[in-house]
Amino acid sequence: MKSVVKIRNVVIGEGMPKICAPLVGKNLVELLEEASYLKELPLDLVEWRVDFYEYLLDIEKVKTVLQEIRKILSHIPIIFTFRSLKEGGQKGVSTEYYVQLNKEIIRTKLVDIVDIELFNEKQHIEDMVSIAEENGVAIILSTHDFEKTPPKEEMIEKFQRAVSLGAHIFKLAVMPNSTKDVINLLDATRIMNECYNNIPIITMAMGKRGLISRISGEVFGSAITFGAGKEASAPGQVSVEELRKIIDAIHKYSS
Repeated sequence: MKSVVKIRNVVIGEGMPKICAPLVGKNLVELLEEASYLKELPLDLVEWRVDFYEYLLDIEKVKTVLQEIRKILSHIPIIFTFRSLKEGGQKGVSTEYYVQLNKEIIRTKLVDIVDIELFNEKQHIEDMVSIAEENGVAIILSTHDFEKTPPKEEMIEKFQRAVSLGAHIFKLAVMPNSTKDVINLLDATRIMNECYNNIPIITMAMGKRGLISRISGEVFGSAITFGAGKEASAPGQVSVEELRKIIDAIHKYSS
């Protein structure tokens, strides 16, 4: 039986795909302005991409900013994400700091979900998952490829590895170089959703060619889609307002 992840008033893994928008401000002023803007949008979750933040190497400042963001987004689930350079992020840090940062943020209980990159060592991932479960925080295990779309079998293998490491949600983002790549991503999503049926999954093909993957989650099984708030955080994101209209229409006419 497929599990769902319940975060505040949001259930991930059933019903319409949930819409998430990024916080990508570089400083406290920008982040609070952005949070206030996002609060008024028809979204379900917010992702703080902390790799955009200028003082990300100061964990105490990160915590202070997070406290202020939480005050504004009091009822909206927050995903905390440090995206590494290797996976398309803004900055690189040591493995030791990456693990320390995520563990300390989990322990604040100010966020609902933490995104951990799947390429990390097994022991580090299991330690972070364990601490998250102790503190009532869900873990996304994610993998991103900004150059290509891996073979379907490889995408499914990544999903299986994430499940084996204790992920509560799996995320896969790829870059399609052909229409066939998009079809393969969508079919891999279908297989993960229908044949394994373990945990909620998030998949997307980036860029203009992959736009269909961002709006077809209810058909193929992707549980969250990412839209642009004030700023986009990845290629191919459309505005939250447009995304909401499209997803509502797909739900209306396919249910």
